[in-house]
Amino acid sequence: MTEQEIIGILEDSGALLTGHFQLRSGLHSNRFFQAALLLQYPDKAETVCRFLAEQFKGQRIETVISPAVGGLIVGQEVARALGVRAIFADKEDGHLVLKRGFTVRPGEKVLVAEDVVTKGGRVQETIDLVRALGGDVAGIAVIVDRSGGDAKFDVPFRSALKLSLPTFDPAECPLCKEHTPIDRPGSK
Repeated sequence: MTEQEIIGILEDSGALLTGHFQLRSGLHSNRFFQAALLLQYPDKAETVCRFLAEQFKGQRIETVISPAVGGLIVGQEVARALGVRAIFADKEDGHLVLKRGFTVRPGEKVLVAEDVVTKGGRVQETIDLVRALGGDVAGIAVIVDRSGGDAKFDVPFRSALKLSLPTFDPAECPLCKEHTPIDRPGSK
């Protein structure tokens, strides 16, 4: 798939938004990616996640793990494309843990899947969990890398799309100066 085809899928699903947004960081932007709006369409989610999975074919992946909640559908679809099981980590007392009878065997080749990476904290926490359980992290698959190259990992890191969205300090935001109404999309 080309970058334009992926952008087309994101725009068709309403996941790549244009407007005036306040990000969780407090910065403002005229673009926002809401992964859930893509993932609500199983056919579109399957297409993008199959593309991600193809980047790890031949790596002998045994399991795909995702941090809940954002990565659940991504992990499920990537695992389906690879023909392996999908598990997820829950947040408990501020840390990711395996529950629900999920396990990782020592030496098991595990792929981490997530919807979006901005700073990479949840992905790194998932990597640390897998390694603490003795698993071998084979790589990371995300739909959108919006880190601008800042998210760094010690395993292969692949995304369907690298998205550089412009951000503005609120005091310098051209949309604020035009009195454009602001939206705070986050996880709502």
